Amino acid sequence: MLEIKNIKKSFSKKRVLKGISLTVEKGDIIGIIGPSGCGKSTLLRAINYLAPPDDGSIVFEGNKIEAKSNLISIRRKIGMVFQQFNLFENMTILENIILSPVETGIMTKNEAIKEAKQFLKKIDLIDKKDFYPSQLSGGQKQRIAIIRSLMMKPELMLFDEPTSALDPEMIGEVTNLMREIANEGMTMIVVSHEMNFIKNFCTKVIFMEGGKILEEGTSNEIFNSPKCEALKNFLSKVENI
Repeated sequence: MLEIKNIKKSFSKKRVLKGISLTVEKGDIIGIIGPSGCGKSTLLRAINYLAPPDDGSIVFEGNKIEAKSNLISIRRKIGMVFQQFNLFENMTILENIILSPVETGIMTKNEAIKEAKQFLKKIDLIDKKDFYPSQLSGGQKQRIAIIRSLMMKPELMLFDEPTSALDPEMIGEVTNLMREIANEGMTMIVVSHEMNFIKNFCTKVIFMEGGKILEEGTSNEIFNSPKCEALKNFLSKVENI
């Protein structure tokens, strides 16, 4: 589904990605772990060209992603959920959810409203449809951000620290929804510091440090049989995994 080949990215003179290669198959749930500043979020942003790589290539479903040609059509197939919720504060929850599919012509307004209500019922927030983002908790806002992405019918979902801005009691609300999406067959790449979630959720885990992938394998291999010293050191500092 996705082939990342030797991508590199620098900001000013700082090299953030130093030759990343990764293959993602349909149905994969890939977790990316590593210390802060190692390039995890930049890698996600490079995939959908929010941070276009300086070198290398990204091929999605056989098509090379390029800013000048097919970027808009490919972005519709790649949803992204950020640390912050990025909801429009002057719009109701329902208006936030239907905006993109209506503006891009994926659905009519009536179709979008119908589907949005179905999603809201699924996550028990239908009673909040006419509320504004400021009236919701962090966990509720992040779940709204997720279903807003799902409204675009993506084939790949990228999650950049989706629970980092949440209070501990709200994290479960978001991770439970992510599990439901995964169970329905969605291909996902998740950057997170929630090690227990990554360990128990992901089919494949990647460890990054210094802008490189140092180790990758199954969850069991990464967490129970790490090979490289950098990964061993990283995991030794993580509690309760």
